Amino acid sequence: MIDAFGRFGLTINNRVVKTPLAIASMAGIVDARYVLERKDHIGVAFIGGYAIDQPTMDAAREIAHDGTRKEFLYNDPLEALGAEITLLKPLDLITGINLRGSSPDSFVRVAEAFGEDVVYEIDAHCRQDPMVAAGSGEHYLKNPDELVAVIRALKAKKVAVSVKIRVGVAADDRVLVRKIWKAGADIIHVDLMDAGVTKLRQIRNSCPLLIIANNAITTFDRMREMLSHGADLVSLARQSDVDTLAGLDAAISRYADKEGWYNSPKQLCRGGDIRALTFCCMPVKECPLIPALTRIGISRDEYVRLKLETVKGTPLDSGPNTCFASLAWCCKTSSPCMFRDMTLAKEGLSKKEYMRRKRELSDTIMSRVFHDVPSDESS
Repeated sequence: MIDAFGRFGLTINNRVVKTPLAIASMAGIVDARYVLERKDHIGVAFIGGYAIDQPTMDAAREIAHDGTRKEFLYNDPLEALGAEITLLKPLDLITGINLRGSSPDSFVRVAEAFGEDVVYEIDAHCRQDPMVAAGSGEHYLKNPDELVAVIRALKAKKVAVSVKIRVGVAADDRVLVRKIWKAGADIIHVDLMDAGVTKLRQIRNSCPLLIIANNAITTFDRMREMLSHGADLVSLARQSDVDTLAGLDAAISRYADKEGWYNSPKQLCRGGDIRALTFCCMPVKECPLIPALTRIGISRDEYVRLKLETVKGTPLDSGPNTCFASLAWCCKTSSPCMFRDMTLAKEGLSKKEYMRRKRELSDTIMSRVFHDVPSDESS
C-alpha cells in the first residue's frame, strides 16, 4: 500500500497532503460541516470567506442584505472561526481559513489567536463591490503593495500563507505572483477564469510557490491538464460534490501509482512549463529549449553541467545507447523511444521509477532557476 507522501510527495504546513484535491472557499457555504461531508476525498479545505474586521463585516452584511448571495455573519470573528477550526482539527486534512480583512493588523489578530494550526488564506479574489470598497478582495490585486504588507505581517508570525487571486485583474499577473513570492507567501491559489493553461504556465514559470488551480475542474482530463501545466493541486468550489471529488481522488491516485509523477509536465516542445527541462535533450539544435534557457538566465553550458552533475551516481547517469549517452537527456515515458526503454530494461529501472527520478531532477533544476528571491526591480 503506497502512503500519501510516497504517492504525491506533497506537504503543506509541515503536514502530508493525502490527495492533491482541495475545496475552495465559498462565502456563506463552505464551513466545517460542508468539509466534514467531503473529508474522505480531499487533502485541503479552505473554509470561508470570513470577514475579520468591522469594514469587511459591514460589507458582508451589505452583500447579504438583498438575499441573492450568502455570507457568514457574526459579531465576533475569532469566536466564529475558533468553533469551525475546532471541528476540523481531528481530520487528516489541511485546514485553510480564507480571510477578508482590510489591514495587516486584522490578519495578525487572527494569526495570534490560532497560531500555526491552519493555513491563512488572504482573500484577494472577491469582486463584490462592497468588499472591494472595504479594502479587501480584488482591492489587493490593484494595490499589490497593500497585499505585500499583509503577507509580510502574517509571515512575521511564522504561519503558512496562501493568497487567493483571480487572473486578469492585476496589471500583470506574472509581476503580481513574483511580488507574492518575494513577500514570503507559501501558496498561490489561482482562479484561472477563462484564461486556462496559458496563464497557469506563465504563473508556474514566474515563481516556485505551491500552486492550486481553480475553475471548472470537474473531470480527470481537466485535472490532469491543470497539473501538467504547473499546478500542484486543483480546487473545486460550486461543483465540489462528494461524487465528483471521489472520482477525481480515485483517478489521480491510480495515475500516480502507475506513472510515478502525478503532475508531470508536458514536454517543453509541446507547451510544457519549465519543470519540463528535466525531459529536454542536449541544447544542440534550435528548438523551444534555447529561448527557454535564455528567459530563465541559464547558459547552455550551465544547463548541461547542472543536469549531468545532478544525475551523477544515480540510475539516470547511465544510458550509453541513448541519443546523448545518459538518461538525463531522455524524454517523458508517454513519448515512444526504443533506446530509452531498452536502457531502462537493461538497468532494471521501471518507467514509474524513471519518472520519479525525473521529478527529482526537475526539483533540482527548479531550485536553481528560483534560487534567488527577485529584487524589487525584477519583481
